[in-house]
This record gives sequence, C-alpha cells and structure tokens, in this order.
Amino acid sequence: MSNLRCQKRLAAAVLGCGQKKIWLDPNENSTIASANSRKLIRKLFKDNLIIRKPVTVHSRSRARAHLIARRLGRHTGTGKRKGTADARMPQKVLWMRRMRVLRRLLKRYRAAHKIDKHLYHHLYQQCKGNIFKNKRILIDHIHKKKSERLRAKQLSDQAEAMRARKREAKIRREQRLVERRKQMLLGVVPTAQPVAQPAAKPAKEEPKAEPKAQKPKEVAPPKAEPKPAAPAKAEAPKAKEPKSAKTAPVPKVPSSKTPAPPPKLPTTATKEAAKPKAAKKTVKK
Repeated sequence: MSNLRCQKRLAAAVLGCGQKKIWLDPNENSTIASANSRKLIRKLFKDNLIIRKPVTVHSRSRARAHLIARRLGRHTGTGKRKGTADARMPQKVLWMRRMRVLRRLLKRYRAAHKIDKHLYHHLYQQCKGNIFKNKRILIDHIHKKKSERLRAKQLSDQAEAMRARKREAKIRREQRLVERRKQMLLGVVPTAQPVAQPAAKPAKEEPKAEPKAQKPKEVAPPKAEPKPAAPAKAEAPKAKEPKSAKTAPVPKVPSSKTPAPPPKLPTTATKEAAKPKAAKKTVKK
C-alpha cells in the first residue's frame, strides 16, 4: 500500500480546504500515487478521483428557538444575567433610538405641511428637552397644539373684525359731526331747504284752516261798544249832580256803587260837572 500523504497535502492546497476534507478513491491508489504535481492533482479532481467532502451541517434551529423564547421573556432571570443593566442595554443607545424616532416623525409632518417651521422648531427643542416619552404622546401634543392655535386665530380674527367695525363707526360719527357743524355755520341756507319740502303738507291743511277763520266772526269787536254805555250810566248821575249842587255832591262820587277800575271815566264827567259849577257861580254873581 502506497503512502498518499503528499497527494492529500497537494489536493488540500489546490482545493483550498483542510486535509480532512480530501477524499481519495481507494480503488485508484496506484494512479493517485503517480501524481506528484499540482497539475496532475487538478486532473484527478476533474476525473472525480479526488473529491472535496461537503461542509458538516451546523444547525441553528435550537438557537433560533432559544432566541424566540428570550424575546418572550424566558431565560432572562437574574441567574442568566451577566453585567450591569447599563452594560446590557446602555441608556445612551435608548436615548438615541428615541430621539431618532421623534425627529423622524417631526420631519415627516413638516414635509407633509401638517406643521409649520415655527411649530417644528418648538417641538424639536421640546424633544431634546425630554418632554415626550414616545411617539404617541408627541402626536397627541401636536393635535392639541394645532387646535389651540386655530382657536387663537379665530379669536384674533373676531377681535380684529370688531375693532374694524368700531373704527368705521367712529369715522362715520366724526363725519356726521363735521356735517352738523357745517350746517350750523351755514345757518339760513340749510334751514331754507328743509322748509321748502314740508311746504307741500300745509297746502293740504289750508282748506281745514278756512272754517277756523270763520269762528273769529263770533268774537266781534263791536262788543266793545257797550263800554261807552257805561259812561252813559255815569252820565245819569252826573245829570243829578247839578240838582243837588247845593248839597256839595262832589264828596259823594267816591261812595258810588260803581267798581274801582272805571274811575278814569269820571274825569270826563268831572269836567262837565265843573262847567255847571262855574255857571252857577256866575249865576250867583
């Protein structure tokens, strides 16, 4: 039996594997023993006299099953742990993962125009300040912030509309005041114009005023004529006075029953009475 140690070494070098993986055909030992070069070894490999054994199977089925169980929480008790909590899962790694998730969400919302650049920057700083624990809390905060901004915008619009209405009302009021002052300065000119307009209404009322004009006929001025009758009554006693001239009738005049207001009339009567007195004096002479 020939020694095939040299051929096995050359075959391992040519095929790129270990000597344990080289199989030499036992029925062709003489042919293989005559191959003392790499060129002949390649020819024997091509003729299937030298074969490279397949790699032994290293199954990972058990490892996969164990990993699935660990993900469910099995095999992770205190007896299975080696190293501190921060060594097993560093806090920095958890922080980076959370920041990347939140910042990725903010970029996506900004690209979709769900938030503007100002709100994006504000939320970005809050994420950096450890305000949001996870993505769900950040989404809820975004919805709340948008609703608050919308409400504030509506209120500001209403306030601006109210201010605009008040401003317009103030301008109108000032214009009215200016017009009134102009009318007051003009004086007669504005008053003459309004008088011409209502002149049409009195034209209709004129026929109604005509019967009222007839009523004054009842209050006729001739009724004042009876007043001269009063002096006629006063004249009657005046006629008696000359008869009683001997008894000094002058002091009896104030005791007459005539009212106090007509003392003016006796003035004329006194003149008449004075004349007969003078005549009597002359008669005595």
